[in-house]
Amino acid sequence: MMFQSCVLRMFAAGATLFASAASGEDWTRFRGANGAGQSDAESIPTKWTEEDYNWQVELPGIGHSSPVIWKDKVITTSSDADSAARYITCRRASDGTEIWSRQFASAAHHVHARNSYASSTPALDGQRVFFMWATPNAYHLVALDLEDGRTVWKINLGEFKSQHGFATSPIVHRDTVIVANEQLGKSFLAAYDCKTGVEKWRCQREGGVQTAYSVPCVFRGEDGSEQLIFHSTAHGISGLNPETGELLWSIDVFNKRCVSSPVVAGGFIFGSSGQGGSGEALVAAKPGNGSTRKPEVAYEIKKSAPYVVTPVVHGDWIFVWHDGGVVSCHDVADGKLRWRQRVGRGFSGSPIRVGSNLYGITEDGQVVVLAAEPEFRLLARNELGEPSRATPAVADGRLYLRTETKLMSLGGR
Repeated sequence: MMFQSCVLRMFAAGATLFASAASGEDWTRFRGANGAGQSDAESIPTKWTEEDYNWQVELPGIGHSSPVIWKDKVITTSSDADSAARYITCRRASDGTEIWSRQFASAAHHVHARNSYASSTPALDGQRVFFMWATPNAYHLVALDLEDGRTVWKINLGEFKSQHGFATSPIVHRDTVIVANEQLGKSFLAAYDCKTGVEKWRCQREGGVQTAYSVPCVFRGEDGSEQLIFHSTAHGISGLNPETGELLWSIDVFNKRCVSSPVVAGGFIFGSSGQGGSGEALVAAKPGNGSTRKPEVAYEIKKSAPYVVTPVVHGDWIFVWHDGGVVSCHDVADGKLRWRQRVGRGFSGSPIRVGSNLYGITEDGQVVVLAAEPEFRLLARNELGEPSRATPAVADGRLYLRTETKLMSLGGR
């Protein structure tokens, strides 16, 4: 393990890199900038009633994906539970009115009881929406125009083999769409040109182990270099060159399915795997660089480790939300436990940090608000009225909450 002072210096550098993103007005991918789940908004209440919403709208069908936002546009996906048709809708952030919507025909197929046909969260680049869905016979990646929803390009990545259906989400890095395709069949990681859909690189991966649903992120070193970070059972934690797709390093740390997504903090990459509603361990790994430094595990958190839920960091602490409803706070530097408390009956969506508070939605539709502090404080519980497996989003000072059939806007100046 690196000396604690070195870790804290790296954490400070990482915090600076993401400060502007965390206080920005857009939320362009799953869990916002770099998947960190961070917002500095100061206009979000901790406790509210039905009358406090800016607006609420019904969505077509059901879904578990999260909203993404660019300026005054909010994008959501949903699906028909019988026909498996996919819907993607753009609404005005100011009042929830529909700007455009699209429907894509599909074929009904098996998904896990806790999954849906719309569990994949889109990604945005300011001009286009990148939208993914899959059946066992076809894995679709579509670029839609953000202004009017017309199809800009569409590609089929081939078959998608999984025990539990599809839930993988894309990200945008610079001028490319990054896709993870680690499944029971032919597997690979790939980058596609945002404007044209032309493939820029592909990294072949071993298939047939466990389907991975983790959404990648970017690790930035002290020297400014960047690595794309992926999680899977077959390859553990991997770092790739984002320009070429070259595999720089990997470390075998997972022996179960990867559903939660990587989080970068304090010079570490955090990730977990699990099955049956519980995680094996939350691993804190030091990344390699492909030449002079090999990756290594700094520490593990085994009690109440997450499976589906992605942790969130604030200050010197990482807040770990177990799927069963137990939340724990640990020091980022060494994993030391600060507190552990039960706060709900179960989580599938991941928490986010807004200001000095943490917001997480239970599966039965209760927003739990905690203080992001090394001492436990439950601030509020807010009922949404129906189940939810989505992660909240924040943009322009507003909090967006998604249940199975509704989208809600709260707060704002």
